[in-house]
Amino acid sequence: MSKKINLTKEDFESIGSREDLHQIVKKKNINIDKVITTIQYEKEKKYLQIELVKLQQWVKNNNKKVAIIFEGRDAAGKGGNIRRFTEHLNPRAMRLVALNRPTTLEKGQWYFRRYIQHLPNPGEIVFFDRSWYNRAVVEPVMGFCTDEQYRQFMMQLPEFEHMLYEEGTVIIKFWLSISKEEQAKRFDARKDNPLKRWKFSPVDQKGQEYWEKYTKYKELMFNKTHTSFSPWTIVKTNNKQTARLECMRHVLSRIDYDGKDDFNTPLLSDPNVIMHYYRAINKIN
Repeated sequence: MSKKINLTKEDFESIGSREDLHQIVKKKNINIDKVITTIQYEKEKKYLQIELVKLQQWVKNNNKKVAIIFEGRDAAGKGGNIRRFTEHLNPRAMRLVALNRPTTLEKGQWYFRRYIQHLPNPGEIVFFDRSWYNRAVVEPVMGFCTDEQYRQFMMQLPEFEHMLYEEGTVIIKFWLSISKEEQAKRFDARKDNPLKRWKFSPVDQKGQEYWEKYTKYKELMFNKTHTSFSPWTIVKTNNKQTARLECMRHVLSRIDYDGKDDFNTPLLSDPNVIMHYYRAINKIN
């Protein structure tokens, strides 16, 4: 068993800078790689969140409409991503949309109607934690819609998004890509954590069992709905922190907001993490 090495009171009292700390831990052979990674993540996140505040102010001042959609398998990190995006934004010019299952009344309406009322107003950014794309993947996989409902939806969807594009709504669509092994680990973590147990639903329980079926419908969705006016962006999310930072960078890189040239961290996303659908076509989970 290796001997545990601790920093003493004298060590802390002698630290006057980050360099002093690095020298002491190096001398004592203490591995702080994880701490350094976390510090760097928090630093980058802060810089990107400052840019998001600037972006939101530009959206508000210019009456722009922005819809950011987060899709992906269960436990891929949709909610975690959205929380980092919205952490410091003005709630008066931003909304989160995470709808429950449709009511009996909504089931009898045109499918898109329940989402139209939640689209961004002028000067607003709306984040969708799942969206109308429920009918493209989750519903057919779980048997929540008929074959005819699915067929009609897929036929209407490109035109629906094209109308939004033509009337000025900026749509950014993320597919958060997670491996089957990582999904299983996150499911276990949810069940073991009383603060996250509410996230684990009966639908989640089928995620591993229906993995290939999800893959089939996901690929059909990309094939029919990846368009020039509303493209899909694929994000590797096995590393949560990296995925969050790169999603922020991608959104910031898509919009020419005021003050964009005055930044403290790169705004172009890592192409090994964030990919255009056609580039990622053989690598998506």
